[in-house]
Amino acid sequence: MRRYLINGRVLTMAPVEGGNKKTGKKQEYRNGFIGIEDGKIVQMGEMEELGKVPLKDGQTDVIDAGGRLIMPGIIEAHCHMGITEEKKGMEGDDCNENVQPITPYLRAIDAINSMDAAFDDAVRAGITSAMIGPGSSNVVGGQFAFVKTKGRRIDDLVVLAPAAMKIAFGENPKVNFSGQGKMPVTRMAIAGMLREELFKAKQYIEKRKKAEKEGEGFEKDFRYECWIPVFEGKIPLKAHVHRVDDIFTAIRIGKEFGLKMTLDHCSEGHLIAEELAKEGFPAIVGPDLSSRNKIEVQNVAFKTAGILSAAGVKVAVTTDHPVSLIQSLPICAGLCVKSGMDENEALRAITIHAAQICNVADRVGSLEVGKDADIVIFDGNPLEVSSEVFYTLIDGEIAYCRENIGHKQCP
Repeated sequence: MRRYLINGRVLTMAPVEGGNKKTGKKQEYRNGFIGIEDGKIVQMGEMEELGKVPLKDGQTDVIDAGGRLIMPGIIEAHCHMGITEEKKGMEGDDCNENVQPITPYLRAIDAINSMDAAFDDAVRAGITSAMIGPGSSNVVGGQFAFVKTKGRRIDDLVVLAPAAMKIAFGENPKVNFSGQGKMPVTRMAIAGMLREELFKAKQYIEKRKKAEKEGEGFEKDFRYECWIPVFEGKIPLKAHVHRVDDIFTAIRIGKEFGLKMTLDHCSEGHLIAEELAKEGFPAIVGPDLSSRNKIEVQNVAFKTAGILSAAGVKVAVTTDHPVSLIQSLPICAGLCVKSGMDENEALRAITIHAAQICNVADRVGSLEVGKDADIVIFDGNPLEVSSEVFYTLIDGEIAYCRENIGHKQCP
């Protein structure tokens, strides 16, 4: 079935180049429409351009936005939704395999429960996709997955898996393993163990390539096979870093091995914004809507995202659910604006910039012809707490609509 969204202020959030250069892509339609077919956006423009499209032919569903805001589905760039489940305590906590410090072969998709209540909360808040993976108790925690937020079977929700390899610095690995009487119990050990793992993985990959080139037999090792997409530059290291020293250690190791990397949390990033801008690694900032319950998060502040963005760092905003509830993501971006972040950059931090950082911008993050029809209709500015979601569409299907709307396709 064809579907049209009509009569809305359409914010496309289409990518723009750095500096003052523009891509030429349309950023806004003041009174626009979007055409959808087979889960993809097939047409966009101002209402006067819609022309004689058969909106009442019995095969076309129409959603009239009534002048409301239409924008891309919101993206959570770092969370543990469905892997640390709400309401279930220990039985629903599969976030950290915290008896082994290095577990790169673990896959988030084997632990994400899409029936977790947080998925429904996400959809109701206009969050249509999320990067989900292991926690930060381990030096190497395992593989993240980027998924849609509506559906019963996780295999059907996957956009990209593996999507990143989780590594962690600072207090969490120290506290976890010092209680077990084994490494790591210092920041030196965390860095040393990570280097050793990366060194062995690099050696393994080089031997594998040499054997394949020379037509020799090679016995594959499950532990190191998972590092191949990291060293090929297809997915980044996802570095849990809060303090300045941990941020720089992560960068040092990433550069040493020539790997892509995201700086997740980056809580003291505002103290070294210019240096981070020169390094070129993107930052996923947050959770700022939480208590300063550890020494390394004493400088957590909503101003961080804005300072980094203004310095030229590509920024996404995160709730780190369940540290902060996932439905608070647009409000967290709004609080970043209150603390100085440019409003348009805050919107980008939960749409196109989040998609680019997560390597899925070819499918989500902006409203463009050919992309997935992940779309939200708000009755106001999504960064304001009073704004409500009227519709959430994922792959062109209505995943949520307000109860009083009465649309025939509402679930």
